[in-house]
Amino acid sequence: MAKKTVASLQKKGAKAFTKAIKLVKTEKGSYSFRSEIVPKGKVQEFFAKK
Repeated sequence: MAKKTVASLQKKGAKAFTKAIKLVKTEKGSYSFRSEIVPKGKVQEFFAKK
């Protein structure tokens, strides 16, 4: 799965995007990771939302 993400980020115009990974606490009390590919200008928004 990681290879697909890396391959898609190597296309033209991909330098405008960033893969952001955030640690999120679930309702059961455990933690999981949430990752998204977002434009560079929206990275702070991604980390600010809950």
